[in-house]
Amino acid sequence: MSLKKTRQENYPEWYQCVVSEADMAENSSSPGCMVIKPWGYGIWERIRDIFDEKIKSTGHENCYFPMFIPLSFFRKEAEHVDGFAKEMAVVTHSRLSMQEGKLVPDSKLEEPLIVRPTSETIIADAFSKWIKSYRDLPVLINQWANVVRWEMRPRLFLRTREFLWQEGHTAHATAAEAEAETKLMLEAYRELCEESLAMPVIMGRKPEYDKFPGAVDTYCIEAMMQDGKSLQAGTSHFLGQNFAKSANISFINRQNQPEFAYTTSWGVSTRLIGGLIMTHADDEGMIVPPKIAPYQIVIVPVIKNPADEEAVMAYIEEIRKNLSAQTPFGEKLRLKIDRRDKSSVDKFWEWTRKGAPIILEIGKRDADAGNVMIKERLKLGTPEGKQIAPRAEFCATAAERVQNIQKAMFERAKTRLFSNIRTDITTPEAFQTYFAEANQWIEEGKQGKVAFVRGKWSGDENSDQLLKNMKITIRCLPFDQSGTEGTCLLTGKPATIDVIYARSY
Repeated sequence: MSLKKTRQENYPEWYQCVVSEADMAENSSSPGCMVIKPWGYGIWERIRDIFDEKIKSTGHENCYFPMFIPLSFFRKEAEHVDGFAKEMAVVTHSRLSMQEGKLVPDSKLEEPLIVRPTSETIIADAFSKWIKSYRDLPVLINQWANVVRWEMRPRLFLRTREFLWQEGHTAHATAAEAEAETKLMLEAYRELCEESLAMPVIMGRKPEYDKFPGAVDTYCIEAMMQDGKSLQAGTSHFLGQNFAKSANISFINRQNQPEFAYTTSWGVSTRLIGGLIMTHADDEGMIVPPKIAPYQIVIVPVIKNPADEEAVMAYIEEIRKNLSAQTPFGEKLRLKIDRRDKSSVDKFWEWTRKGAPIILEIGKRDADAGNVMIKERLKLGTPEGKQIAPRAEFCATAAERVQNIQKAMFERAKTRLFSNIRTDITTPEAFQTYFAEANQWIEEGKQGKVAFVRGKWSGDENSDQLLKNMKITIRCLPFDQSGTEGTCLLTGKPATIDVIYARSY
């Protein structure tokens, strides 16, 4: 029962089918926005809870700032506002009034308000009030919030006008402390993606022309989707003293001299769910890694005769009690017994589409024999994907089974990533030929042989336009630089910098 569109037939339409059939989100009546439905939001809650624990364990505290930011705050930081100007939603009036039978904007604001696209400016304003001495540093905060960026080509989870995220903001006494913070949180993002989302990433630094507006350095993690395109999965920015100077975040240092603080910001969003889909889903629907699945095991009662219901449900309750003692990843198994008045076949395929890691189908025959029917979503369609096992055996090994699924999902995605990084393209001619072919595959909506290309770059200032002409980007300068000399794949000039070239979302 494959989806209406497969990955090979039309990758963008397949993606939309996965989101729809897994019942994760839908387009809202508010243009460009989405409704995140319970299964999709449950995944976000798991991501949020896991990362929130990490944030707090590294000394950060949660807080909240207004979503309306005075325009004057952005004007203080020219480079920053220029980077977001085309995406800003602006509030100019405070109310509506009826005029000639029509509702029209009324009461114009003295100063326009920007609906939060990011919070550097308003948080910097707060920091300027909180920080007076080196004894007040560091300040380590985070907020979970929504942001608005006026996307013109929305796509569920990947690009919508409103989305959810976390944004960390910190202030430090020295540049070294701030840079260390930036890299600490980038590593935290790597751990989140690889250990919880089973999504392998490449860590690196953004090229100068592609930094976050107002940043000194931007670091990122890049993930490969199944169509070979790159998704920026998280960023961490060393802001230097740029925002501190514009917002006057100054303090008296240990030498009793005034000095500007060094700040950072870092964030991930519900875009991770889009990456999750394109990393793990197949032509039957979603596959959710157990660590972030709202339910790791779903039990579907198979009641063919109403007279059997009491015995089957009692048997299932015993299984539930046994499983509740299992603790994969150091926490109790998350289970759901699907008691809805729907056929067991319909319920099985619904949970298959949602990507529940393990589905148990249990009927009267299973109860009488002391067995369970186990269906693992990752192995659907293989001989191992459907097993009958004694109840006691399954209950005793459920935690191990869930952990093995998590590990297998990561290893599969990691193999795909590293087997699709090309290092054999060494001339501009071969480079242009390759991406001309890759672009054709992508524009036809096919899952072709598109890959990342790891090659040399000269750092030429004209690179941005050359990349646009080829419809590709430099995703990052990987941390594991080889230091060897070669030829820039864009310009043909001598080069020593290793970069990842790719099409991207």
